[in-house]
Amino acid sequence: MQKRSQLWQLFAAFFRIGLFTFGGGLAMLPMIEREVIERHGWTDREEILDIYAMAQSVPGVIAANTAIFLGNRLCGFWGAVVSLVGVVLPSLIIITLIAIFFDRIKASSVIAAAFEGIRAAVVGLIAAAAVRVGRTAVTSRFAFAVCLGAFLLSISGYLNVIFVIILGGLAGYLQYRAKGAQAE
Repeated sequence: MQKRSQLWQLFAAFFRIGLFTFGGGLAMLPMIEREVIERHGWTDREEILDIYAMAQSVPGVIAANTAIFLGNRLCGFWGAVVSLVGVVLPSLIIITLIAIFFDRIKASSVIAAAFEGIRAAVVGLIAAAAVRVGRTAVTSRFAFAVCLGAFLLSISGYLNVIFVIILGGLAGYLQYRAKGAQAE
């Protein structure tokens, strides 16, 4: 495939992701999977999870980070650029329009009702994404224990997400070391 054609496909795919994903972060995972795995076959579920883990581990918006990592992986620097522009542009357009018309729509009971439904739907999408990711990432008792620990630490609110991720990495490293010692 020509690079220009693939860059355009990356832009279009991430534009659709940015346009049709409400709630950001985890809510976008099903749409990313549909676009990059099922529709285009650019990668597999395991690599998407690795990219998603990296995107969550660095500062910034998860959607933008994911677009940058995946775009770079597929088409280098320009792939990262067009993927980022694609995923951010719909929000930029929509939020600009909302800002322009905010005074007219802020008191609308119809808009408030619509957003109540959207918020509830986003929770459902996040739950579905968590189940789908769990099926791929949690494949052992150890992984389940780390997942449960991360969940409990996360909902407690006492520990920043980055520290939960670091603890998960540390747990994986310690398990690797323990397995290495047992093998010898």
